Amino acid sequence: MNANTYDVVIVGAGIVGLATARALLERAPGLRLCVLEKGAGIAGQQTSHNSGVLHSGIYYRPGSLKSELCVRGRQALVDYCDQRGIPYDLCGKVIVATRPEELPRLEALNERATANGVRGHELIGPERVRELEPYVSALRALWVPSTGIVDFMRVAQAYTDDVISAGGEVRFGAGVEESWVTGGTRYVRAGDAEYAARLFVNCAGLHADRVARRLGADTRVQIVPFRGEYYTLRPQREQLVRGLIYPVPDPDLPFLGVHFTRNIKGYVEAGPNAVLATAREGYRKRDFELADVMEIARSPGFWRVARREWRTGINEVHRSLRKSVFVRDLQRLIPAIQADDLTGGGSGVRAQAVAPDGSLLDDFLIERSQAALHVLNAPSPGATSSLLIGERIAGMAGEMLELAT
Repeated sequence: MNANTYDVVIVGAGIVGLATARALLERAPGLRLCVLEKGAGIAGQQTSHNSGVLHSGIYYRPGSLKSELCVRGRQALVDYCDQRGIPYDLCGKVIVATRPEELPRLEALNERATANGVRGHELIGPERVRELEPYVSALRALWVPSTGIVDFMRVAQAYTDDVISAGGEVRFGAGVEESWVTGGTRYVRAGDAEYAARLFVNCAGLHADRVARRLGADTRVQIVPFRGEYYTLRPQREQLVRGLIYPVPDPDLPFLGVHFTRNIKGYVEAGPNAVLATAREGYRKRDFELADVMEIARSPGFWRVARREWRTGINEVHRSLRKSVFVRDLQRLIPAIQADDLTGGGSGVRAQAVAPDGSLLDDFLIERSQAALHVLNAPSPGATSSLLIGERIAGMAGEMLELAT
């Protein structure tokens, strides 16, 4: 079988992989580039299952990649949407303290927002909260007007159009199954074809650690999937939410807690929780893949997380199984919410990278190996930051290709 030969092959047609392809072709017109996607279409996993929030960059550790790329990436994405006619809404977000012990954390979050270069945010009292969100109960809140909503599938399709217009290719049904090196060139078998490239860029999301190892990387990071489940507000109760309403997050966890999100398509979602998924693509409670579960069970890092966070895990499962518990947590933000106001919603799976010591990676992680780059951790705000992540990877790829010339 003759291999399809390229300068760069990108594995994964999610929003980060497509943004990377776009950035590479912009940097080096005429580059022979192909995006391989194991599914039947673009952005079928995390991109199409997220809540569509344009994050402002307030949560992330100052100096981290997340803080840098999210703040600048949000503005870059807004500008891109303006250029491409993609609708978005900078509806703003209130982060609500409902208990006295949350007030110091809210103050710290405000200071972090300033350190990260977020603009326009302010601490507000109950009266101002009621002006913004009349049904919210708050001791105090952080108002973040730069947060917004967008349809990331529309964005991903626009990126795809850019890639194809610049001469790149996107191939579906092409999951990477094995890889080898012959004569100094790396090859992969994906679907029913072979591919060779000077550089492979792994943007495989939920399967990034597996693809990294297939491409010869000696990474010890493991992806652990967490499912986030949502309810949807019934149309007659959507007036309870004007924009985005979040609790003060737990600083020890990468999850933001259950919240209310007005979607760009007009409806309002409530959630998500964060439960361990029994399949990497386990969007339903009944989804189960034995190989995925066994891989988690063999992970020392996972068991260290489980020993440390078992109470949190039990609470999340409890909330997943009992709607009344979910409603109780939502009522901390909007007391008027009742169980009958909520109907079934969607879900997403977060690819959370876990280190062998049990730490949950809280920053973007991009590693190099021989003739390959690997995006091993790019959860939220990965979509918001996608243009800047793509540019960063394109810069790293350019350096590696020059070294290989």
